Amino acid sequence: MRPQYLWKSSTCTPALMWLCGALLAGCSLPSVAGEEPAEAQAAPALVDAAPALTTGCADCHGVDGLAAENLDAPVIAGMPAVHLEEAVYAYRDGARQCRYEPLMCETVKHTSDERIADLAEHYASQPRKSSKETYDRELAAKGEKIHARLCAGCHVPPDAPDVADALGIPLHGQRGVYLRYALKSYQDGRRENLLGAMAAKLKQVDSDDIEALVNYYASY
Repeated sequence: MRPQYLWKSSTCTPALMWLCGALLAGCSLPSVAGEEPAEAQAAPALVDAAPALTTGCADCHGVDGLAAENLDAPVIAGMPAVHLEEAVYAYRDGARQCRYEPLMCETVKHTSDERIADLAEHYASQPRKSSKETYDRELAAKGEKIHARLCAGCHVPPDAPDVADALGIPLHGQRGVYLRYALKSYQDGRRENLLGAMAAKLKQVDSDDIEALVNYYASY
């Protein structure tokens, strides 16, 4: 069952959510002497299937979701599956505009619900690592305070035990260039479907505060 858009129905919104659709291809490993348990084969098979599964996504986000080869692309590793699915539906249904027209929207245009679910589960299972971006320690300290005051209630770190239940996506370790773009897009109306609560909080931050937040999330 496809999820409803969370930002239309909850008290907070996933501020930054991205994903692209792709093709799913199965893969299996041979058993040893025909006696290896099926459970032992399942995990390696899924790993081997990842490149085929993420065809169409990996060019921007990487197979691991860390976008190491495309610094303009958002990191989607470790993002809860429900948020990933919801983001793709928003792009596919036209509720969210693509940053790079028409690449993202064209990629997900004909992606089935089943494929979206498979991709979401794959990227949700990938560990979120540091983006290894440089950051200013003083700005990061300021950003930590802003996060605690305005953002922490909805956006928890990707390694938090309750990350899957949080109303917002994990922002720690996200690319700075994309965070700037997304936050400013919400502020100036290029991104819609914001809840009143988040819109009100964004009115409390200026460009300097956004830079502080970006540096804080880069310090993860």
